Amino acid sequence: MSQDENTLILGIGGVGMHLAQRLVHEGYPVTVIESDPDLLGKAAEELDARLICGNAMQLSSWREAHAENMELMIATTNDDSTNMLASLIADRFGIERKIVRARSIDLVDGSILSQDDLKIDLIVHPEELVAQEIFRLVQRASCNDLTPVGDGNMRVLAMRINEDSPLLFKTPKELSATHAEYNFRVVAIARGISTIIPQADEQIRPFDQVFIMARTEDMMPLMDMMKIEHKNIEYMMILGGGLVGRRVAQLLEKEVEIKLIENNPERAEELASELKNTEVIHGDGTDANLLVMSGLDSTESFIATTGDNETNIISCLLAKHLMNRNNRDQRGGQGKTIALVNKEDYLVLASTIGLDIALNAKISAANEILKFVRRNELLSVAHLHGVDAEVVELIASPKSDIIRKPIKKLANYFRQHNILIGGVEQDGVWKVAVGTTEIKPHNRVVAVCSSQNLNKVRQLFN
Repeated sequence: MSQDENTLILGIGGVGMHLAQRLVHEGYPVTVIESDPDLLGKAAEELDARLICGNAMQLSSWREAHAENMELMIATTNDDSTNMLASLIADRFGIERKIVRARSIDLVDGSILSQDDLKIDLIVHPEELVAQEIFRLVQRASCNDLTPVGDGNMRVLAMRINEDSPLLFKTPKELSATHAEYNFRVVAIARGISTIIPQADEQIRPFDQVFIMARTEDMMPLMDMMKIEHKNIEYMMILGGGLVGRRVAQLLEKEVEIKLIENNPERAEELASELKNTEVIHGDGTDANLLVMSGLDSTESFIATTGDNETNIISCLLAKHLMNRNNRDQRGGQGKTIALVNKEDYLVLASTIGLDIALNAKISAANEILKFVRRNELLSVAHLHGVDAEVVELIASPKSDIIRKPIKKLANYFRQHNILIGGVEQDGVWKVAVGTTEIKPHNRVVAVCSSQNLNKVRQLFN
């Protein structure tokens, strides 16, 4: 996607607003059609975009938006049918690429209408994306997260710093000198509600959430050095049997013993008949007695997926306390908590008050859409949970400012714009980047940056 590609967004609710903010910030021309005056009023205060009060199902709104001049249409209204039909309308206007948000998987999987029939290039299911992310996180019990980058050749490890950590009170420069044999780099730090892209002299403090990049083959010995135990989760509890909670149970119930707590009696009965290998319990997940009686003491992972932010956060804090009250091993044996948090302001807050991971469905959906939108310029983009940071994979242009010089010569630029070079592929081999690394034309590079500076990274490599 080029930065002069006109983009039409239908619906400026959660996913649409987040997308519009990201695209406008990166310099893309955006037009929005929205029928809710209140949402439009909020958007007018926060977006430098063309806003049209109209209906996605009215052709007059499309004409007012000059749909015939658009190259990309993203339908993110709250109605799946509207989004599907919008793709057909966009096709008639000659819009080349169409992206649709859908909550129901049934509309496509096994449907008599295929994605091609509906002229859709990409369908994004927010709840399915979050469920798949939880599935991945639960399988990685020994640390908070392990994100693959560079086609899986590099990984980013997330871990909380405690009093036993060999990283405590060290700077990246000191770690490079004392642990050179492990070939890793600290690429991001979450401290309180702040995100730090660390330079060489940034000291790691107690309770920091630290993100470490290393080659995949070096990750296991690195985790041993960090005193992170390798283990699989056998018992888990899910609070909330909505779209996300039910799907997580479906994905994991054949390999993990699951107990699912649902407050609605009719829904609990429905889930009990549908989930053959999951024990469904009717009750209030914020009731400590219920959690204990349901076996939380032996649970290794607690997932809160209700539709209420506060319920999810409070229940995870309660579960964390109950799971760890027997003073489990502080080096990685603690119970893991994952909360679904729909309010962006709560995301970083949730991780600072004791939750391991907070997920947001609209951000997951927006990230999936942005990957598709940027696929011609960025090989991949991954968002790090709990911090305002992106891991970006790019190719260095022969005329870019990044090539043919040690990257330490760009230290001031990196510091100013919160950018860090994590890894480089040269002659088919991935290496962790250090100050003396020189990037050559057409090298693949993994960079880490604050979300708002993604455009600066792109400029550096183009």
